[in-house]
Amino acid sequence: MVSKPPKRFTDEAAARAHLEKLQWPDGPVCPHCGTLDRASRIAGGRNGLMFCNACRKQFSVTVGTVFERSKVPLNTWLFATHLLCSSKKGISAHQLSRMLGVSYKTAWFMAHRIREAMNPSGRDAGPLGGPGKVVEADETYIGKKDGKRVKAGGYAHKRTVLSLVERGGKIRSFKLRSSAREDIGPAVRANVQRTSVLHTDGAQVYRGLFATAAHEAVDHSKEYVRQSDIPNLGGAQDWPTVHTNTAEGFFSVFKRGMVGTYQHCGEQHLQRYLAEFDFRMNHRVKLGYSDDMRTDKALEGIKGKRLTYRRTNQAEVN
Repeated sequence: MVSKPPKRFTDEAAARAHLEKLQWPDGPVCPHCGTLDRASRIAGGRNGLMFCNACRKQFSVTVGTVFERSKVPLNTWLFATHLLCSSKKGISAHQLSRMLGVSYKTAWFMAHRIREAMNPSGRDAGPLGGPGKVVEADETYIGKKDGKRVKAGGYAHKRTVLSLVERGGKIRSFKLRSSAREDIGPAVRANVQRTSVLHTDGAQVYRGLFATAAHEAVDHSKEYVRQSDIPNLGGAQDWPTVHTNTAEGFFSVFKRGMVGTYQHCGEQHLQRYLAEFDFRMNHRVKLGYSDDMRTDKALEGIKGKRLTYRRTNQAEVN
């Protein structure tokens, strides 16, 4: 027996009510003046249109979000967000187009808007780690840099991705210009708390960064996991071993999604794809999130992230 889809995926009024509940848990907030619960609904106007009695301006729940000025029905937006959040290796724009009944161009732009909403903000954008916590750092290479010829051997022609993973917690990934110290160092310092313990492979680029309280490396030419050299004050069984397996597991899923699902990715869009895979990893089942909870978390992140089609196509390459 096939269960019926939630009403918010088929009815625009239900979708708007669901979005308003997520965006305005304490009552309508005017995006123009920030006044709370001083708005009234405009009878006979557009669906969801409200009037702020403080600044005398009109607004709706989509103003100031990635959904603003979209002609796509809200229930279609919510269904697209659910599909992107519940697919472990992503869902292509062609597949979205078929499932949503929209053009490929519309589906492609919708997917990028949703990825923009997945970018961490507020508390979620704070540094990883903390006292007694381990953060793994590792880099990988994918695709070919735009305008670069393929050379025999080496990674100079490939795009560099750095991932920072808090052991048992969240992950944050970046597209870097290269794997040189001047690119990796600032990313680690800005996104890892200094009181953390940094675990890396044996790459020389991580040596002498002095970005964290301690740094331990594992030499992959000899082993993949080893016991920590740092004295353990909490008991041997509680102290984490040194490895980068968590980051490498993430790279496995990321590359399968990029090669198997998306196949083609312009260099200027890579950071948004990283945000998508990071988001699903940060809100995985192991951390207590279901598909519906993950979707609602993405919908909470739509605020303050306006994205136009022109800016999506003309994003700067770092």
